[in-house]
Amino acid sequence: MQPIIIFVIFALLASIAWFINAYNRFIKYKNRIEEAWSGIDVALRRRFNLIPNLIRAIERYEKHEDKIFQTKNDYWAGSTDISNRVEEETQVSKSLRGLLALAEAYPDLKASANFLDLQNSLGEIEEDIQTARNRYNSNVGRFNTLIESFPANFIARKFGFEKQNYFTLDLATQRELPEVGFSAFRGAKK
Repeated sequence: MQPIIIFVIFALLASIAWFINAYNRFIKYKNRIEEAWSGIDVALRRRFNLIPNLIRAIERYEKHEDKIFQTKNDYWAGSTDISNRVEEETQVSKSLRGLLALAEAYPDLKASANFLDLQNSLGEIEEDIQTARNRYNSNVGRFNTLIESFPANFIARKFGFEKQNYFTLDLATQRELPEVGFSAFRGAKK
């Protein structure tokens, strides 16, 4: 065979191998994103199932709980669309923050072993949500990078792979950082 024919065959085989490898990477990241979303969904469902127990623990201290629980039921539709789910879960987190703030007003409740167990369970579940969210976002980042990379972007367009949105959610047990003023330090420098 002539060297040019061997080179053309080699280039063709290398191109086909690259194409197959790139397509398989898209599929791998797509499946990892779905798997990571499943982890988030499981943790969010665990949190949803814990809420009625938290409400019952607070029930004898305050009658706000019906409003908070109704808010939770109104927002949680179990949407599979990530942007809708973020909105739903953000409302749930706000409701849970209100519930936990309500509990802070009752020292007997804060000292209750049952309530403390439930609060610890909520903290563990929210750590699981955060871990699953980080895993999901890591895979989304890799997938989006692959979609934008040259020449893999041609395969992405050809097969309809689209950029995915990151999952962001403020957790109910997440504390806000206090604002730090630097005015005291400015006066010290003079």
